[in-house]
Amino acid sequence: MNKPVIVTEETATAPVVVSDAAPVLAAKAAVAGPAYVVLAGISFSHFLNDTMQSLIASVYPILKDAYALDYAQIGMITLAFQFTASLLQPVVGHFTDKKAQPFSLAIGMGFTFFGLLLLSVAHLYPIILIAAALVGLGSAVFHPESARIARLASGGRYGMAQSVFQLGGSFGTSMGPVLAALIVVPFGQPSIAWFSSIAFLAIVILWRIGAWYKPQITTKKSAAVERHPDLPDSRRVKIALAVLVALLFSKQLYVSSLSSYYIFYLIEKFQVSTQAAQLYLFLFLASNAAGAFFGGPLGDRFGRKYVIWFSILGALPFTLALPYAGLYASAVLTVFIGLIISSATSSIIVFAQELMPHRFGMISGVFFGVAFGIGGLGAAVLGKLADNTGIAFVYHLCAFLPALGLLAVFLPKMPKHAH
Repeated sequence: MNKPVIVTEETATAPVVVSDAAPVLAAKAAVAGPAYVVLAGISFSHFLNDTMQSLIASVYPILKDAYALDYAQIGMITLAFQFTASLLQPVVGHFTDKKAQPFSLAIGMGFTFFGLLLLSVAHLYPIILIAAALVGLGSAVFHPESARIARLASGGRYGMAQSVFQLGGSFGTSMGPVLAALIVVPFGQPSIAWFSSIAFLAIVILWRIGAWYKPQITTKKSAAVERHPDLPDSRRVKIALAVLVALLFSKQLYVSSLSSYYIFYLIEKFQVSTQAAQLYLFLFLASNAAGAFFGGPLGDRFGRKYVIWFSILGALPFTLALPYAGLYASAVLTVFIGLIISSATSSIIVFAQELMPHRFGMISGVFFGVAFGIGGLGAAVLGKLADNTGIAFVYHLCAFLPALGLLAVFLPKMPKHAH
């Protein structure tokens, strides 16, 4: 009979099942240190993936003018993209907890490839929605298993690895407006097809990463599982997970309000050009990327709970000031907002993973999925609100979202090894 295995963050490094060999694999990985080549590859793939995703929001002004769409219809495009990503990510994570799929990342990127090609030739609103949903489907397959690979390659530095992984995605998100301004605006909707070459490059890289990942998979018979005595009890774990979801809600909904409608806000309030507005959006998204990178190591060093406190609540003074600022002051404020509010991402995700290390893929999928789902639903609701009340009112309302950071007081104190 197999011995019970105490589940800690170390045993969570095993990619498939908890087995007698899992602690040994994790210990060897920690001694060997981070696999930097793999981390760089998965982060770069995240960069390529999220560059293609952010392209959708960046071409909204083109689609709005070409097909006479209102803000609610723009929000529905975001919802179509993020609904597939949100709905399927926990399912993918739960499935890969039981049976890892090392080459699923490359296959999932194929959906993104075809989604971009379809978007470049779509001339009907339903086809645009289908194309956006295909790109979202690629994202649903990509995130849970790639987050697992990043942790497996971390060498025990989980916050650092998650930040490197998040940096790729955040920087990719920031590149969408720049590429749209330089390529899609001058050359039109058909030029979106050129970005399918990025998807093809990602497929090649992810196939190679899958070849590295496959030998790491343990297939031994699952052992009995018991909780580590230092972890919170199941009731406190449920409360903590609910708090983390609420904090992610406040963060992601505010970020969604900027990424989806900030271009329109600048055009309407300050009469800037579409290209100039996209570059202002790039400033916010680039600061988002920088904040995501520094948040993980800070969580490793000082504790994730403190980073979460600072990240969500610390952005509140800047979000409250934004609706009253001029053009250049708005640019400065969004840089501070991006740096502060995005530093919570890695800490929230790793905190949740440490609460339930034996359900690593499912938890990763839920939290990545919640992030996408909140963004999609929020974009649709905020778009409808903007149609009825004006885009400026949306930013007055969203300014109070970081106040939900006060909920971090209900997060439990984690064992020292979890930091």
